[in-house]
Amino acid sequence: MSELKHKREDIVNVLMYEIGKNRSDAEAEFDRTIQFCEKTIEYIQSSGEFGSGWDASNGSTRLFLSRAAIGVVLCLGPYNYPLNETYATLIPALLMGNVAILKLPTVGGLAHQLTIDAFSKALPPGTINFISGSGRTTMPPLMESGKIDSLAFIGGSNAADKLIKAHPEPHRLKLFLQLEAKNMGVYLADLFEGDSDEARTHLGRVMKETVTGTLSYNGQRCTALKLLFVPKDHAEWFANTLAEQVEGMSVGLPWESSNSKYSQITPLPNQSRVQYMKALIADAVEKGASIANKNGGSIVGVGKEGGESTLMIPAILYPVTSDMRVYEEEQFGPVVPIAPYDSLENVLEYAREGKYGQQVSIFTSSETRAAANLVDKFSTVFGKININSQCGRSPDSAPFSGRRSSAMGVMSVMNALHEFSVPTVVSYKNIGDNAELVKGMEEHSKFLQSAS
Repeated sequence: MSELKHKREDIVNVLMYEIGKNRSDAEAEFDRTIQFCEKTIEYIQSSGEFGSGWDASNGSTRLFLSRAAIGVVLCLGPYNYPLNETYATLIPALLMGNVAILKLPTVGGLAHQLTIDAFSKALPPGTINFISGSGRTTMPPLMESGKIDSLAFIGGSNAADKLIKAHPEPHRLKLFLQLEAKNMGVYLADLFEGDSDEARTHLGRVMKETVTGTLSYNGQRCTALKLLFVPKDHAEWFANTLAEQVEGMSVGLPWESSNSKYSQITPLPNQSRVQYMKALIADAVEKGASIANKNGGSIVGVGKEGGESTLMIPAILYPVTSDMRVYEEEQFGPVVPIAPYDSLENVLEYAREGKYGQQVSIFTSSETRAAANLVDKFSTVFGKININSQCGRSPDSAPFSGRRSSAMGVMSVMNALHEFSVPTVVSYKNIGDNAELVKGMEEHSKFLQSAS
């Protein structure tokens, strides 16, 4: 970790220039990654799960329990959090004794190149291996070889399915997948019906959570709020108010700042993302939605060779209906769809019939009964339910999971170690000279040593 810390400024600059993340967010990504790694090491040393001595509570049988490596782990991380998301799988895999192969993302790979020197100083040769190039070209041969024991993949479900099917023995492939999401924000009617200063203050906090939840890092987060369900009688006010707040966001390059605050909306990583956003917006507008905010969806500046830039002003779409692409598809960008609802049954149906199951946010001020009913129903659909706050992965001590096509496996300081290891038991019967024999073995065995 000390070697990585020396690279902090270089890595922060790379995150700004390569993937368009503003300086404060880039710094936060680096710092959180280091904190996650340090907490993981602390957990190994203090938890007692990794060799805490011999258990004598089973009669004459003595048990030594620890965790051992799976084998060769293939790690594929995303472009949006190339350091944090990738290292939240890579570091636990290495700490558990696995050999790792890291596929550098086509966009976002430069940060990893800055870490190669740090790894080479800290790890034996061959422990970690880097592969660059097209994933469609480089990954199938690795999977087809049958020598990959575990796949740690953060990306799209279609790509994950193809990789898994390429393995000759997929039944023995240990999977850790963090995939798409279409996280809902559900707003209950009571939010808009209070006239007191306290009610208005609470609603203001909710709107602030909404702006951050939908558009932090341009909405390019699997944990972003991606579809907002608002009571029909209040949806127009909500759309106009949200549009007004979004119009006040600063738009610019990641390193630009004003009054000590960096640009809140920054360029998308490539033209393909811009074109996808435009296609979703055009489809929604054609089918009856309007862009609620001024200049929403427009492009700012000039790109390479005089072409269009990738700096897009967010688009607030209202009203969004079920026949529009953005109602079902994960936009993963600065497009915010608002869907009016007549009854909470509309919301429950969307959750029940949806493809994804990562998170949901419920916003309310006093409707405890209605909110409790939603929690009970959503608890069988989503991995995390947020009350009056945006969706998110933190804290790292809490399990980060999902259902359906959103995830397979659990991420946290503890769970990541479990995902990349197997509980392994050594036992003997306390008869004859066995105890003395095992004591002698402990002096020479690495596995029989306590991690503390």
